[in-house]
Amino acid sequence: MKENYKKIIAFMLIMLCFTCDDYLEILPEGQENSESYFNSKSDYEDALIGVYDLLSTTYLNNILGEIASDNALAGGGDATDVLDWQQIDDMTHTADNGALRNIFQWMYAGISRANYIVEFKDKTDFEGKDQLLAENLFLRSYYYFELVKFFGDVPMYLDGRISIEQSQSIDRTPKAEIYAQLEQDLMLAIESLPWEQAQNGRATKGAALALLGKIYLYQGDKWSNAATTLDRVINSGQYELVSDFSTIFLNSNENNQESVFEVQYTGVEGGGFGCFQCVEGNVAVGFMGPRFTSGNFAPYTSGFSFNVPVPELYNAYSAEDPRRDATIFDIEAFVETRPTVQYNDGHEYTGYFNKKYIPYAEDNAGDVNLTHSNNYRAIRYSDVLLMAAEAYNKGGIDDAKARTYTNLVRNRVGLDDITSSGGNLTQEIAMERRLELAGEGHRFFDQVRTGQTSTIPGFKDRNVLFPIPRIEIELAGNRWIQNDGY
Repeated sequence: MKENYKKIIAFMLIMLCFTCDDYLEILPEGQENSESYFNSKSDYEDALIGVYDLLSTTYLNNILGEIASDNALAGGGDATDVLDWQQIDDMTHTADNGALRNIFQWMYAGISRANYIVEFKDKTDFEGKDQLLAENLFLRSYYYFELVKFFGDVPMYLDGRISIEQSQSIDRTPKAEIYAQLEQDLMLAIESLPWEQAQNGRATKGAALALLGKIYLYQGDKWSNAATTLDRVINSGQYELVSDFSTIFLNSNENNQESVFEVQYTGVEGGGFGCFQCVEGNVAVGFMGPRFTSGNFAPYTSGFSFNVPVPELYNAYSAEDPRRDATIFDIEAFVETRPTVQYNDGHEYTGYFNKKYIPYAEDNAGDVNLTHSNNYRAIRYSDVLLMAAEAYNKGGIDDAKARTYTNLVRNRVGLDDITSSGGNLTQEIAMERRLELAGEGHRFFDQVRTGQTSTIPGFKDRNVLFPIPRIEIELAGNRWIQNDGY
């Protein structure tokens, strides 16, 4: 899908979007009217590309999920470099945090685009329509789940494009109701999605099942539902663990057999610092690389030194666990082998960087800090195994099965089986999730949903949720109540 992923579609320019402060009411000459669109299969396909398009903005969700946790510090050039991220790292963020507003806007932009298809879903029939609508429901569910993870109760729009008028007449929807809607939508989507797609990056039955299982898991009382749903992914035979963990995140090994859902990026330009949502590359990658200044540091290239792993994470791995050196880039060890290499320490220097999404030297266009083509592995098979293990254990369903799934992940990297049960097994599964998924944006939300937040510096009770952006509350006519503590 990379070659089409950011395709410019004329009708997107006239979509009413609640995430915009203003919009044009006069249709430019020669531009197609949105009400007369959706007359052919290609119209629907182009619209769906527009829904996939906003997945590129989830680079920010990924990076904030790490720096808000106990895995990493914000880093950067100094204490004011991308201040929004520094505040989230320090747990001093407010409702005026720009990064949080970006997430709120971008996820709703994706939802509004999905709702555009929903609004006109009955207008034209064509072969393959059920599958297209199922992909659309998956994507809308993905965006809503991200919003609930960050903000809790959020307004839920289902039937059409989001207008400013709507936003001023609808209240925040309890997250339990949102989860119930996502369960319904995903179960419907699962029926029409294939196990395999001809084009990389498109939603599959396995991706929808995995997301549904995750939604059950996050509710904390649907362990049996989560276990049964995730077992459908595991028993499908569609996925397997990559034998060599160190190769999973290489650009040459994208969309591999462990990938359940992967956000596609490409090195084409598309945008810049003034429009991060327009960029076709993985913005997070350039921001997370070491600040190399000279010497031979191939195959890598320089970055802005954000999202630096802490020594506690590095030391949490056993010396024989190959995931440590495949997850965390030890720049001092690297320089010992490359004496010509020079670099700047940067703010909150730990000597470590995120190796899973380290910037590689490549033929990318425009500002090379923004157009790295590293795909984001949004849902991996190992994540599915560990979620299923957690569900079987916490639900008191089957500790033996929980151990089996956990040990599959451990054995892949040559580690011995665990043999614990009950609460001890719960803690071992949680640790396995941290070590397996470090650097992938899941840690903060795992800590919050399991109540394991005591190791997050500066964390207070209010930080279980992020604040609804103040300006969005104002644009909605001040009808939304802010999250507690903000």
